[in-house]
Amino acid sequence: MKTRTNYYQDLVADYSRPGLVSDSLQSELIELALKINQMQEESPPEIGSDYTMSQIERENKEWWPTHCEALRQGRGDILTGEYRQDLVYFCQDGPYYGIEEQKVREQHWWALIAQPGVTMTWPIVMFHEEFVWFEWSCMDDQTHETLAKGSVAWVRRGHRGGCRFKGEQLTFYRDVFSSPELLKLITQD
Repeated sequence: MKTRTNYYQDLVADYSRPGLVSDSLQSELIELALKINQMQEESPPEIGSDYTMSQIERENKEWWPTHCEALRQGRGDILTGEYRQDLVYFCQDGPYYGIEEQKVREQHWWALIAQPGVTMTWPIVMFHEEFVWFEWSCMDDQTHETLAKGSVAWVRRGHRGGCRFKGEQLTFYRDVFSSPELLKLITQD
């Protein structure tokens, strides 16, 4: 029988459940996210002896907890900064090409999953070179109802390359568009 995997065993923070990340680490991860976004180069870096797939995978593992924390805090500025300008985003409302096409729609999703009184978790995350695949679930802290869930595949060329492709299946159970009040909670550029 195959042994179960702790997907967070080699990562700096565990986002598989609520309450596992200290306040001080949350702040550190937001600061790191801002630094990582500044490392993205204008063109995706070439893969070779100076920038290997193993280095890209290590960087993706370093980036992952910063992404989770940015979503939990509704940091749309950080989340948008993770994408390349020429992002290709496949989802049921897409396809979207470039970061401007999906921006308005995605802000509604971020507002719903980062709203006060709900917690987003990522029970599964897997890395292979420049590929990151994960499942997420967002629960109401009081009623424990699932508001939304999904599975996502990213092609992310480490800190220097950022995300150039995102494919996502989202299911929203409670709301599809957020209220104007919730949209105001999302940090913009």
